[in-house]
Amino acid sequence: MQQDLQQILASYNADAPLSEASTIPAPFYTDERIAELERQSVFSQTWQWAGRTDQVDRPGKFVTFTVAGEPIVLVRGQDKELRAFFNVCRHHAAAVVTQRSGTASILRCPYHGWSYDLNGALKGTPEFQGVCNFDRSKNGLVPIAVDIWENFAFVNLDRQVPSLCNFLGGLTKRCEPLRLSRLYYVDSRIYELNCNWKVFIDNYLDGGYHVPHLHKGLNSVLEYQQYTIENEDRYCLQSSPMTSGSDVKISATRRGDRAYYFWQYPNLMINCYEGYMDTNLVIPLNVDRCQVIFDFYFDKTGGEHDSYNQQSIEVSSRVQMEDVGICEDVQRGLHSRAYRQGRLSVRREAGEHLFHRLLAEDLKRGLVKTSDPA
Repeated sequence: MQQDLQQILASYNADAPLSEASTIPAPFYTDERIAELERQSVFSQTWQWAGRTDQVDRPGKFVTFTVAGEPIVLVRGQDKELRAFFNVCRHHAAAVVTQRSGTASILRCPYHGWSYDLNGALKGTPEFQGVCNFDRSKNGLVPIAVDIWENFAFVNLDRQVPSLCNFLGGLTKRCEPLRLSRLYYVDSRIYELNCNWKVFIDNYLDGGYHVPHLHKGLNSVLEYQQYTIENEDRYCLQSSPMTSGSDVKISATRRGDRAYYFWQYPNLMINCYEGYMDTNLVIPLNVDRCQVIFDFYFDKTGGEHDSYNQQSIEVSSRVQMEDVGICEDVQRGLHSRAYRQGRLSVRREAGEHLFHRLLAEDLKRGLVKTSDPA
């Protein structure tokens, strides 16, 4: 007998302390209704990473992307203000901007030629003479909240939510010593995994629990027994002292005194070593599939540094492919009648506990809103 949404959400005890806590139950990862509730109450109401500011650093430059299933365009206006809009024409709902990125002086829908300026105002409506009671000023592109932290642009579909600074909380101060803005973007990798987006987050937040077993090369450069986990606000910092390891390629590209692994609720990760950073954005595609976008940054580029940077990116890809297999295996197991939910390690999985509690809070609040007849 299928549980209703309220029963599924009630089956997770968000009040249990870590020593008594269990994971969110399997239906959180496998039920289509949970995925839809997440779209409405998590991804539609949290600040979502939208792109790098260097992608939109001049008037007319734009990038397009999707948040919670909604097409979005981020564009720099002639007044140098950064704006975001639903990438949906007000005439017949076609995408106005069809390229992933580029430069334009006007945003023109390819369907019927309606055009909008970089501020989102409707400017052109071909062959629209004789239409009565039509207010051009009320038919511009629908705006979305946008803000910047470091060199990252974020958007939020809910314009009534707290500011980006408030949402990030203590993460901003914690990242200040790392001087993230001094690093240069070099490349990206995109992976698609046959697993729920939360499986990937869980794997990231297990406090290094899986590292000695799954990532032996990476484990060789981390002081695993001194690995620390700190939770605050909506972020978790996992960190470890570094050591010289037996894996030559990993030792050469994962350097410094300490590794820093930040997770910001719900789906952004920032990984830092000396002279290196990569960001991971996890995007749900459906209940059993997600996309992970890796962006790579370095403190030095060009000439002799390019070979080193590419080697570093290949090391990241190697570690990522090790994660792909286990995450997809976990997703298969979550569908098994033999599994309902598991317990959490007090020593290792405090970050996962934070994630599950924040998620449960948003889902329960979202269910109340959708059930409210008003």
